[in-house]
Amino acid sequence: MTFRVLFCIFLLFFSGDILYGQPIIQITNDPLQGYMGKKVSVFQDSSNQLTISDLITNSAVFKRNDVLVPNFGISNFNNWIKFNIVNNTDENHLYLMISNATIDHATLYKVKGGKVDSLAINRDDPSSLRSFSHQFYTYDLLLNKGDSMTCYLKLVSTKQLLAPLSINNQRETVGRIMGFDLRSGIYIGIMLTMILYNLFLFFSARDRHYLVYVHYIFWVSIAQLAILGYFQRFSFGQNISDINLVTFAGAMSGIASVIFVKSFLNIKKYGPKLNNWLNVIIFGDLIAIVLLLLNRPIESYGMVNFVAGLGSIVVLIVGYVSYRKGNQSAMLFMIAWGIFLGSVIVYVLKDYGILTYNQFTAHAVQIGASLEALLLSFALGDKINTYRKEKEESQARELTISQENERLIREQNFVLEQKVNERTRELTESNESLQTTLTHLKETQSQLVEAEKMASLGQLTAGVAHEINNPINFVTSNVAPLKRDIKMVWETLDEVERIAFAEELSLDEKLAQIKAYKEDIDIDYLKTEVDFLLRGMHDGASRTAEIVKSLRIFSRVDEDTLKYADINEGLESTLVILGSIIKEGIEVDKLYGDIPQIECYAGKLNQVFLNILTNAIYAINKKYDRDTGGKLKIETGICDDDSFIYINIVDNGIGIPNDIREKIFEPFFTTKDVGEGTGLGMSIAYNTIAKHEGKIIVESEVGEGTLFKLIIPIKQDT
Repeated sequence: MTFRVLFCIFLLFFSGDILYGQPIIQITNDPLQGYMGKKVSVFQDSSNQLTISDLITNSAVFKRNDVLVPNFGISNFNNWIKFNIVNNTDENHLYLMISNATIDHATLYKVKGGKVDSLAINRDDPSSLRSFSHQFYTYDLLLNKGDSMTCYLKLVSTKQLLAPLSINNQRETVGRIMGFDLRSGIYIGIMLTMILYNLFLFFSARDRHYLVYVHYIFWVSIAQLAILGYFQRFSFGQNISDINLVTFAGAMSGIASVIFVKSFLNIKKYGPKLNNWLNVIIFGDLIAIVLLLLNRPIESYGMVNFVAGLGSIVVLIVGYVSYRKGNQSAMLFMIAWGIFLGSVIVYVLKDYGILTYNQFTAHAVQIGASLEALLLSFALGDKINTYRKEKEESQARELTISQENERLIREQNFVLEQKVNERTRELTESNESLQTTLTHLKETQSQLVEAEKMASLGQLTAGVAHEINNPINFVTSNVAPLKRDIKMVWETLDEVERIAFAEELSLDEKLAQIKAYKEDIDIDYLKTEVDFLLRGMHDGASRTAEIVKSLRIFSRVDEDTLKYADINEGLESTLVILGSIIKEGIEVDKLYGDIPQIECYAGKLNQVFLNILTNAIYAINKKYDRDTGGKLKIETGICDDDSFIYINIVDNGIGIPNDIREKIFEPFFTTKDVGEGTGLGMSIAYNTIAKHEGKIIVESEVGEGTLFKLIIPIKQDT
């Protein structure tokens, strides 16, 4: 009986090798040393179509694995692992653990007694769904003592897929997990200490190199923590794998490392041409991030690994060149970076299957990063000491130079003081001369402005005298005839009274004599003449009153006070005053719009109207002399911006040439003949409109005429 049992066990043990060339994994009470990769078979399904049923019926596709840790590379294929186990322990709970936290999906198929049980775990699933609350994939095989089974593992990953497989009891599995967490905790503690230490130095010394270094350490730590799976483990159910944190953090750590290298090695000073090499590394990492955003995780992960390997060599070369050019801090940097470079190369070679997977190669980057962080912290401290020494030497040189400058200043002070006194005296004399000249110019300007006002006043007086003279003469000439006619009226009354009281005359005789007297003096003509004379005197008096009213409107006494005034009324009063110089041959077209009263200096605006209208009349007379054909158009209205009004004064005179159009507002500039103008009229008009916060637009064509457009706000800003 014992022989038969042993024989059956022998057949069971060796049948797998005979059929498939695959040994049976014997699980005993002794601790299993290392990984069991050499005792499994592997298959990569490039079609991603085969099911577990297909593989059970066609086991020939599996090939014996000859390395300790199966390495499937980087692909999006379904990767299969097959192994046979026998439980020779006293425990029923054996745990299969895959020590890789970056696998996206893992499904275990257990084939026993013709039945297939499966358990699928996604990387995004909470770690509580696994046999142990850990980032590693763990499965409870639930195999009784002496029983055997065949297991199939389907693994999917968009990153480098390594499958470190081990089967242990609960105690050994917990020990492996705790050992891994202990090593990771040491790494995290070192990196966190470096971050806090350098942050403290940054806030103490305010040196940006420390902050750049903290930025670099932070992203390196994030990348390693993502690779180790701690973000997935402590994500509290949140889905973080979708953002491919491993790849993103790796790219960001590459960018941060280049920024730190530029800052620490002072590339702008010691190697500006090397800056382009470093920019290539940044560009490569940016491409990886773009590929990640385009949902190309495999290509992105490959790019990050390639840039990391190539970039480490480039940075080492940059450090060497910087050292050769005199940067002493580069030596310690190269040592630190060389250690990190070696760790990265070891890690990459492990991923590509060139080096054996073990605890050292699996944690090479963490070891190298920790040593690099320590050495670079020392390098930063040495750099600060170097800066401090250079600063002290620079301050000593500056002190020596300052003392020498102080001596020179003392020697030159006396000479400079003498020159300053001499120059001050000259400036005082020059200032007094300039002050005298300025006072003289102000007096001259005031006299010229007054002269212009007096010229306008003279013109105003002449015009008013001429305008008033005609109606007054008319009234005066009617006085004598009216006195004669009134005398005849009194005489008629006396004669009628004499006839009426004559007692010797009968009524008919009285009526006949009165009638005869009326015919004798032509009483009807007398009445007509008196009525005509009175009407003429009334018209003359009315015209005189109108002129006086216009004069009162034009010459406002409140011109230095802002008040609301009617612009149409001001224009009309100005035309009345200019009536003597507006010849009969000039046609005046008045198009007054319905505009509101505006806040202004009315008297000064009337002066502007007078100056512009006088120039317009002058231009018309120059063109037409005494002939007919002259036209003067005056138009008012509200602008498109209803807070402004406009006044258009248009003439068809000789026009203004382009070469002098910009000069007409300059003081003392005039095109009139000698004695006909002072050249200040348009200058005064321009300044007056500017004082009202308005503007003057001039459009003119030689031989055709000129348009002056005045734009004035309705209300002044106070």
